[in-house]
Amino acid sequence: MSDTEDTGPPPVLRSDIGTSPSRIGNPKLRFEAERALVWATVIGLFILAIYVSQSLLVIFGALVFGTMIDGGARLIGKVLPIARGFRVALVLLLTVAFLAWLVFFAGSQISEQAAQFPQIVSEQATRAVQWLQSKGFDISQAQIESVIGSVVSGVGTLGRAIGGAVGAITTLILILIIGIYLAIDPRIYERGVEWMVPEENREAFSDTLSQMAYNMRRLLAGRLLGMVFEGVFTYILLSWIGVPMAALLGIITGLLAFIPNIGAIISGLLMVLVGFSGGTEMGLWTVATYFFVQNFDGYVVVPMIAKKTVDLAPALVLAFQLIMGVLFGVLGLMLADPMLAMIKVGLERRAHRFEMADQAKAAGDKIN
Repeated sequence: MSDTEDTGPPPVLRSDIGTSPSRIGNPKLRFEAERALVWATVIGLFILAIYVSQSLLVIFGALVFGTMIDGGARLIGKVLPIARGFRVALVLLLTVAFLAWLVFFAGSQISEQAAQFPQIVSEQATRAVQWLQSKGFDISQAQIESVIGSVVSGVGTLGRAIGGAVGAITTLILILIIGIYLAIDPRIYERGVEWMVPEENREAFSDTLSQMAYNMRRLLAGRLLGMVFEGVFTYILLSWIGVPMAALLGIITGLLAFIPNIGAIISGLLMVLVGFSGGTEMGLWTVATYFFVQNFDGYVVVPMIAKKTVDLAPALVLAFQLIMGVLFGVLGLMLADPMLAMIKVGLERRAHRFEMADQAKAAGDKIN
């Protein structure tokens, strides 16, 4: 046995390791392998985004809710020069007060109407199917009743689309909490996102983010204004005509106005079905009311709003709503319009930067 202390094997130098068996000697083949790795990474990230798409949609919903609060806080700030936290709290307090009034003062009447609502809609749908069958149309009454049942049970459909009643409540709570945090101090989160962007692209990213937030606030403010207009005018006109459940129909019309195109169709269908329950004359007046409200909103209110917000083509909005509705259900349908608006703003800012760069390059070439 040697007297020398055993210190283990001598250290292995990198030069002694030799060539890696994974090394690709052909430069062209190595280039293609690196490019394939990049594409595999992109595809992997795309698959990951699909896997967590529901969570990403909830986060975007929180952004939309936070933008609404932020817009209200900014509006109050023009009148009351108080700290932002107090303004956000005031917006939330006013919202809770409105909901409390709706529940305690109008809740009894609306709840009674809501209990009768499915029965009236089903009866009118049955009459409509029988009339069409008498005219020679081959329509299955069971299928129509199934569709009407799905429409009138909108709350249940929303819960199933998001993942059951517990999932719907959890999703709503997450949207509310995240949205409130974002509204209290949005600049913290903006700086955090900008920090993850390469330094040379931060200025352009910040400009795009600011434009998105600016247009989102105006888009949602216009949407809320349209919801209030449609809900209030529908209630007033239906009450004047004498249509039953005018308050409930006004609330449904106002809420569905948040979803362009599709919301108006659903609310109009329900309105007409209830209107004809009071007779043909009342039904025709209901149809006239629906077209008056929708046309006034479409040709007066919406164009006024669109001048200060993102002007989106109706066909494009409808197509994107259908895609989002198929992929993510009711929640995707509700958020399709704001998401499409933000995509358009991002593309417009990118095109604007390219245009400015081309103009600067042309000016520089002209000087040289």
